[in-house]
Amino acid sequence: MAVTDLKKMLTDARDGGYAVGAFNVENMEFVQAVVRAADEERAPVIIQTSVNTLRYAAPEMFFAMVSAAAAETTVPVAIHLDHGETREDILACVRGGYRSVMFDGSLLPYAENVRMTRRIAEVCGPLGVTVEGELGAIAGKKNAPAHSRLLYTNPDTAADFVRQTGVDALAVAIGTAHGIYKDTPQLDYERLDDIRRAVDTPLVLHGASGLTDEQVRECVRRGIAKVNIATELRIAWTETIRAAQKEAPGVFDPKKAAGRARDAVCGIVREKIRVLGSAGKA
Repeated sequence: MAVTDLKKMLTDARDGGYAVGAFNVENMEFVQAVVRAADEERAPVIIQTSVNTLRYAAPEMFFAMVSAAAAETTVPVAIHLDHGETREDILACVRGGYRSVMFDGSLLPYAENVRMTRRIAEVCGPLGVTVEGELGAIAGKKNAPAHSRLLYTNPDTAADFVRQTGVDALAVAIGTAHGIYKDTPQLDYERLDDIRRAVDTPLVLHGASGLTDEQVRECVRRGIAKVNIATELRIAWTETIRAAQKEAPGVFDPKKAAGRARDAVCGIVREKIRVLGSAGKA
């Protein structure tokens, strides 16, 4: 199957009461792991790349890998730019074949976030490219202020933001953070309910690595349609590589350790798909 349109994928998830997993990838083995897990679970899946990852390898490289992997399965596979911060980030991915992008203006003043996000949507919409925006800052990002309730998404402002920008998906801040949690975060479920009532646009949860399964399920029950997973995959990959090298220091074939790490990533993706309720939805 060819790389799939993300807008329909998220609309189906919103209407169906489940969420689609959006998994950040770092190399070919990550791509293979995510698609294999999706195929085994018969689930739609989103493969994401961060801006930093795209400085390591170009969008065209990742798009080619995802396209090749998607061609080997019949489940829907989308490719998405995670946390694009500039117009140049967005356009580089669109030129590279991406059909879905996120513009993250959450650290900008509100009016500037609206203006920039609207400009991105006006460029991408006619090209058939799905646009995700963000309102409220997810803690843990570079240059983000200290975590406080001032960063949380305001439901009334969310409705205005969606109306003014025309985004296809909205990332919301309800108490999650990027990276590793020191303690289990306390999520503001009532705020999520209010946001869901205020907007029809599919909602996105960032910073899901480290949440309990029940927290994730509760967010999905309350209207989240896309859940981002990154840190847990990186940890699984790195720990498996380290273990393989320690166990067999005389082995110099990188495929040996990478193959084991690919299996570890695949296992986590399968677990997340089941938690999100997207297994069997392809």
